[in-house]
Amino acid sequence: MTETNKKAIASWSGGKDSCLACYKAVRQGYNIKFLLNFISRGSGRGCFHGLEGRLLKFQADLIGIPLIQREVSPDMGRYEEEFKAAVTELKKPDIETMVFGDIYLLEHESWIERVCRDIGIAPLEPLWENHPENIVEEFIRSGFKAIIVSCKADTLGQEFLGRTLDQGLIEEFKKRSICPCGEKGEFHTLVVDGPMFRKPIRIVKAEAILKEGFWKHWFLDIQEYR
Repeated sequence: MTETNKKAIASWSGGKDSCLACYKAVRQGYNIKFLLNFISRGSGRGCFHGLEGRLLKFQADLIGIPLIQREVSPDMGRYEEEFKAAVTELKKPDIETMVFGDIYLLEHESWIERVCRDIGIAPLEPLWENHPENIVEEFIRSGFKAIIVSCKADTLGQEFLGRTLDQGLIEEFKKRSICPCGEKGEFHTLVVDGPMFRKPIRIVKAEAILKEGFWKHWFLDIQEYR
C-alpha cells in the first residue's frame, strides 16, 4: 500500500462491506493507519457479526493493517460515548478521516455524520448509494472472497452457513428478494481472501449454532483456522 499524506481510520467488522470500503479508500489514495473494531463487553466477539476477536486479529495481520479493538456496551447511549472515545483516542493531528461501509440505511449514515462531526473527523462512505448488486459484483470482481457466517433463521437456513459469496449465491438472494449485501441484517460475512491479503484464511473447524435473541439466527462458530 502506497504511503500518502491522506491518513485515515477504517471502521472494521471483518465482513465484505467494511473490507471493500477500506480497499476503495486505499485506491483513492488514503493510507489506512488503523482498523477499528468493536467487541461486545465480556464476550470477546465483534458487536455486529459475532466473530471472535482473535479471528479478526488474525485477519488484520494477513492484511497488514493494525487492528484496534475496544469493548462497548449494548446500551446505545453508552455505545455512542464509547465510540467517540475510541475514535478520539486514535485520531492523530494528521488523521482527519474515518472510512465506513454503509450503503443505503439513512438512519445509520445520519448517525455517523453527526457523531463524526461531534469529534471532528470527516466520514468517508465509498459505498454510499451504490446499488447493492453492483457492490457485491465489484467485491467479487476485485478478487475478494467471503463466506456467510450468520443469517436470520426466518430468512435463510442453516445450509447457507459457510457458503462463498459468488454470482450463484447472488442470484439465489435475488430470487428470494433478499438484498445482495444483506444491508438489513439478513446475513453477515467474513472476508477470507483478496488483494489486500498476503494469504487466504483457511477454515479448519466450524460448527453451526442456532442463536436466540432479538431474532433467531444461524451462526457459524469458527473454532479453528489457519
